[in-house]
Amino acid sequence: MLTENEIATRVLDLCFKVHRQYGPGLFESVYEEILCYELEKAGIPFKRQIGIPVIHETVRMEIGFRADLIAGEKVLFELKSIEAFTNVHYKQVLTYLKLTGLKLGVMVNFNVSLLRDGIKRIVNKL
Repeated sequence: MLTENEIATRVLDLCFKVHRQYGPGLFESVYEEILCYELEKAGIPFKRQIGIPVIHETVRMEIGFRADLIAGEKVLFELKSIEAFTNVHYKQVLTYLKLTGLKLGVMVNFNVSLLRDGIKRIVNKL
């Protein structure tokens, strides 16, 4: 079984492949579609657009939070095609990690010249 870091590395390798081919400027949904295709080809298990419920006391609320990708049931990926990350993006991913119980989240902003400048790791209780 792969660790969180090994899963993140494999998925990020595919993100770099996609970015090398298409560069910045596409919609987030296009990068997501292409990345999912590449994940399937590579045999990396993932779930896409996963609903994240909020459980308050004993009440489960399906209130519209969605993770772009969860790879290997261990790493949450939030894909963006934006000018720059802001604090709200970090808080969003940290909240998703807390709600899912996952430890590692990776934000990927494809709308940058060098993809390495658009990757941010976020950890929950590590």
